[in-house]
Amino acid sequence: SMSKSLQKSETGIIAEFKRKSPSKGWIHPNAQIKDTIPAYEKAGASASSILTDEIFFGGTPGDLCQARKMVNMPLLRKEFIIDEYQIYQAKAMGADAILLIAAAISTQECNRFVQLAHQLGLEVLLELHDEAELCYIENSDTDMVGINNRDLTSFETDINRSFEMIKKLPPQKLCISESGISDPKTVKELRAAGFRGFLMGENFMKHELPGCALSAFIKQLKI
Repeated sequence: SMSKSLQKSETGIIAEFKRKSPSKGWIHPNAQIKDTIPAYEKAGASASSILTDEIFFGGTPGDLCQARKMVNMPLLRKEFIIDEYQIYQAKAMGADAILLIAAAISTQECNRFVQLAHQLGLEVLLELHDEAELCYIENSDTDMVGINNRDLTSFETDINRSFEMIKKLPPQKLCISESGISDPKTVKELRAAGFRGFLMGENFMKHELPGCALSAFIKQLKI
C-alpha cells in the first residue's frame, strides 16, 4: 500500500524515474531501471513513481515491469490515463497505484476509473492543479490527493500552490505535493502544513547517480 507506506514514513519521498520531461527535455537519457530503482529503495524512498509514457517522458511499460521484479517498495504508474485498458495494464505491469490527472478526465471518468482500480487492488493518486478541480474529490473514493505545483500551460512551478490548496482539502485525505521540490527545508515546511508525500523526480534524475542524490537529500532532511 503506497498510502500506508507514506503514512508511516519519516520522509514521505516518492522518488521518480523519468528520462525527460515536457518542460526540461532530456534529463537523463541513458538512465536504467536496474541502476536507479534498487538504489532508490536502498536510500530510503517511501515509494517510486515510474513514467511509462515514451513521447513526453522517455519511459516504457517495460520500465515498470522491470522495476517490479527488483524492489518491494510501492510503485506508482505515472501515465496519462484516459481509458480503462490502461488501468488493467498497470495491474499487469505490477503497479501498486495509478495516477489520475483531473485536467485530463471528467469527474464521471474519474469515479469510474477509481472504482475499477480498487476492484483490481490498486490505489489511486488523484492529481489536482487548482480550486476548480476540487469537485473531483467530492464523490470520489480516491486514496491520495496530489497537488501539482507546476502550471500546465506555462510549466512554471510555484510551491505556494500546495500551501494554498491543502487548506481547501478534507483533513482526512492523504496529501502529496508534486513538482518543483528541491530543498529539504521545503519538505519540512510542507510536512508541517499537512502533506505526507513529496513526489520528486528531476532533483534526483539530473544527477549521474540518482540513488546517491536521494540518499544525500534524506540525510539533510533528518538533520
